[in-house]
Amino acid sequence: MIEWLIGAAVFGLVGELFGASRRPSSPPSYQPVSTRPKFTLTPQAAEEQKPETAWDVAKFHDLMAALDWLESPPRYPAACVTPPILSEAAKYRGFLKQELARVEGTIADKAVCGRISDFLKDPKLAREGAIAAHLERELARWAGFLDCVESQPLTAEQRRAVLSEEDATLVLAGAGSGKTSVITAKAAYLLKSGTRESGEILPLAFGKEAANEMATRISRACNEPVKAWTFHALAYHIIRHVEGTKPPLASHAGDQKRYSDLIRRILRQLVATDEKIANVVVDWFTQFPIECGSEWDYDTKHAWYTHVESLNLRTLQGEKVRSYEEFLIANWLYRNGIDYEYEPQYEHRLPDSGRRAYTPDFRLTESGIYLEHFGVRKAKSPIGFGEMLVTAPFVDRKEYLASMEWKRKVHTSFKTKLIETYSYERQEGRLLEALAEKLGPHVTLKSRPIETIFDRVVEMGQIDSFTQLLGTFLLQFKGGSYTLGACQSKADKLKMGERGRSFLAVFDPVFRQYQHELGGRIDFEDMVLRAAGYVDSGAYQSPFRHILVDEFQDISQDRARLVGALKAQHGDARIFAVGDDWQSIYRFAGADIHIMRSFGAEFGGEFGIQKDVQQVVDLGRTFRSVDKIALAARRFILQNPAQIEKTIVPAGEAEGPALRVVWTKKAKPEAELLETLADLTELGAGKETSVLLLARYRHDRPDMAAIGRKFPNLSLSFKTIHGSKGLEADHVVILGCNNGKYGFPSEITDDPILSLVSPEGEPFQHAEERRIMYVAMTRARSTVTLLASEAEPSCFVRELVSDTEYGLATSTGSMAGHVPCSECGGRLLPVPARDGRVWYRCEHSLMCSNYMPACSHCGIGMPTVSGSSGILECSHCGANHHECPKCSDGWLVERHGRYGDFFGCIRYPECTGKASVSEIRTREADKAEGASDLKPGVVRFGTGKR
Repeated sequence: MIEWLIGAAVFGLVGELFGASRRPSSPPSYQPVSTRPKFTLTPQAAEEQKPETAWDVAKFHDLMAALDWLESPPRYPAACVTPPILSEAAKYRGFLKQELARVEGTIADKAVCGRISDFLKDPKLAREGAIAAHLERELARWAGFLDCVESQPLTAEQRRAVLSEEDATLVLAGAGSGKTSVITAKAAYLLKSGTRESGEILPLAFGKEAANEMATRISRACNEPVKAWTFHALAYHIIRHVEGTKPPLASHAGDQKRYSDLIRRILRQLVATDEKIANVVVDWFTQFPIECGSEWDYDTKHAWYTHVESLNLRTLQGEKVRSYEEFLIANWLYRNGIDYEYEPQYEHRLPDSGRRAYTPDFRLTESGIYLEHFGVRKAKSPIGFGEMLVTAPFVDRKEYLASMEWKRKVHTSFKTKLIETYSYERQEGRLLEALAEKLGPHVTLKSRPIETIFDRVVEMGQIDSFTQLLGTFLLQFKGGSYTLGACQSKADKLKMGERGRSFLAVFDPVFRQYQHELGGRIDFEDMVLRAAGYVDSGAYQSPFRHILVDEFQDISQDRARLVGALKAQHGDARIFAVGDDWQSIYRFAGADIHIMRSFGAEFGGEFGIQKDVQQVVDLGRTFRSVDKIALAARRFILQNPAQIEKTIVPAGEAEGPALRVVWTKKAKPEAELLETLADLTELGAGKETSVLLLARYRHDRPDMAAIGRKFPNLSLSFKTIHGSKGLEADHVVILGCNNGKYGFPSEITDDPILSLVSPEGEPFQHAEERRIMYVAMTRARSTVTLLASEAEPSCFVRELVSDTEYGLATSTGSMAGHVPCSECGGRLLPVPARDGRVWYRCEHSLMCSNYMPACSHCGIGMPTVSGSSGILECSHCGANHHECPKCSDGWLVERHGRYGDFFGCIRYPECTGKASVSEIRTREADKAEGASDLKPGVVRFGTGKR
């Protein structure tokens, strides 16, 4: 009897799903041949193949009838409307193959056995074939409508997106691919086909303006009013429907500045009233503001120096230091009231030693004690006895240990006190404790008041980045319904150590105070979560069967929960999401890119053993950018392997260079901007040309009124990159592509702490900043110009310049004529001196002391080895120089010594390479023999003339 009831219930569900419908496109009633029991198979029964679960012949005829439906479905065969018997067969196909073999002899129509057997070989493939066939029929049927529903006929990809009716359909709509047209056409198709009524369609947008545009375009396309909602308007509607009234909104809801000010005020209040929290906050700024590695994580000096510079290690006293360990030491000294000098000139004059002037790491001004921090760790001796000191992979161990010993001897010789600290002490977790022990007998600690230190942090502008981090964390914490305990467990799992614990120790009271100040009001996160709860519980009955979500890449966890709850209320409800994970740039507002990346798992249907049935449509074609921009932007964004790979079909071919960098003098970028705009004016050939100036931060905005007066033929506008979403222009100029905290990429946004309130972290460095750069690049139709400091270009600019596949064109400047630094592998940059001469200094000026004079003949260029001639040739005047036999980038100049004339390296005393006069004359004579064979214009040695 129980088995019969189960069978009847299953067939009742089939009848309900496939019974007569008021909609003309709904499938006809589906009636099984048999209503006998023994239909539903439990997984355990299927596994054990118990005799009582065996199918009889009639059941296979029922499956055959379902296959007839699948062969020519009256509507898209989504998982949610496919006959349940097909899903069951797909789930237990191994068992059914055996059952079919058992009863095959009793089935008169052998074609039945063949069709069922073919289906059981690959049920998923069979349903996909049915989908493809159905789409082809619908494409032909609706061709006229899809040609004229928008101002331009829809592309092939757009048409397939509109006609796809899977449980969950994700449309990957890249920049300029016409996503709004797809949503408009989708809603119009649902109405005109009779699939849905207007009240059953739910268009969702993130902003009121976008929602209004959607509603207007949909209503115009189908001559029927359709209401579009923002998430917050929908949530408020649900709450009012259930509660009968709308709760008051928090004053900061929707106002980012007010929200940030509130978090900043709460933080300051806690520092002033809670000593324990105040100490943790100060610890954060003096010890844990950044996630820092060590020299041992890098193979080259250039890589390590680049990393350190990106950290912007500025101490509480205000100086930039060379390592995270020096940063810790300097801040400990400051907090404990010990006045110091960083890298002062040693107080005694040293004899000529072939070294630059000696500058110890620290000098304590009151006691006169010197501090040296040595970058050495302990390791087992290779001979198996005891330990030895080792250096980072890129450091010459023997030379470094000799340098340590030399410094010790200097202090011993002049009877100055030297205190030493070591990298292995940090590795052992006792650097500051060891420092306190060593300084104990010599200094008196006078701890500065916490309020004083906090004010110093505010004065240095460091509080803003921490406030932003707290605010972003709070939004995602609430939106994802996280708990502090869960975050702490995840921090331990991710080995965040004391940094993770310190952040959560501050966040906990900030969050509690934030909730207290809300009082009876609600913020947007409360609003959406409360509405989702009402939908989950059934207190609100949703009329919506088709949910269309715009800009899906910006969805947050609370919004995703609301969408999921609405879809779950109806077995045949669908979600149609349009977005581009390459443009997910609102993490600070709670957006969670992982929801889009796991779209099928979040919203997909079920068919057989498949739990994440979805349809993904890649629009591909951009109607905006030419090939050299569109393809370069694609290559750039896909450096992050977590981004969903998409096809890009450009809007056209560029006639000339479309992507270039213009080098700027960091202090005065205005001149280069004006030159760039002048070039774009010429490119426009007298026509009005649109130019969009973009920057990572609003403070990079130039004087637009003054610029506009100089270039009347240019339609100029300025936006932050976040504010430019949805905009386009003929030309885009990206300002401030420099290295630094407020550069691009910004150094204040991608904090690993945020991974505690995200299903999974984004381990790829600058993941969101890379997406922001993609958004900036893809606003342009014809050209993109990046303005970057020649002294401190950002890592994005370095990448674009160094990889020839991007096809980047460069203006004249330092990176266009790359002069390598022999000491660290960076670049030597021209720096004008007060006397008018030019010196070349390493780009890592804080970390690397290498500098070189310019060419001895012209005083401007830098002699480098010419690729064509293999000789040392000035980049400016072409004069040839004699290479130094000892170093790789120096050259020999004539000098006068105690024992007569000789040729010595230009880099003396760092390099002692030299040659005798006779040796140089022999070289010149050898070159002179072949001088008559030189082509016109080739420079002769030592003349600098052509």
